[in-house]
Amino acid sequence: MPYELKPLTCNPGAISGMSEKIIVSHYENNYGGAVKRLNAIEAQLAAIDWPAAPVFTINGLKREQMVAMNSMLLHEAFFDSLGASQTDAGLATQIDKDFGSFSNWATQFAAMGKALGGGSGWVLLAWSPRDGKLVNTWAADHTGNLAGATPLLALDMYEHSYHMDFGAKAGAYVDAYMNNLNLATASAKLARAKGA
Repeated sequence: MPYELKPLTCNPGAISGMSEKIIVSHYENNYGGAVKRLNAIEAQLAAIDWPAAPVFTINGLKREQMVAMNSMLLHEAFFDSLGASQTDAGLATQIDKDFGSFSNWATQFAAMGKALGGGSGWVLLAWSPRDGKLVNTWAADHTGNLAGATPLLALDMYEHSYHMDFGAKAGAYVDAYMNNLNLATASAKLARAKGA
């Protein structure tokens, strides 16, 4: 069964500091492109003659499948991250425990995003069940998330996410993102990841 685009989970006209045009373009072209690409790869994998296929064909398709699937999933997490809502005690308490304060966490997360300016990749706040804590992690090529971790917030630092509005001013984009965090959704994801 082909993958389908999930409905846009943020209101693109209500993201302060980011234009509706860039949010919609990002959703339709980059997220939509990842879903289309994943479906094309899945079709090729379904048609492959596994015993006879060259190993480089199998390797290449499976790698591209992972890149496209993670691009789809991380874009969904990115749109879930936008919406300027408050957190509940669960996420706030966990952030305080793991980072010392919300301010400490936000400073680190934003600095990681700004460090990727002019490059590419993702900054993720993720729940690590192995250690029972939140971690800020960096993901490149849609494939570098901490193994076993659940992304709660995702900041897309590929230029397509900000160039239309901010040009080369990636730091201004990171600031706009931080001012529009959907902490209620992140908190609900944390509760599910913890099995609550």
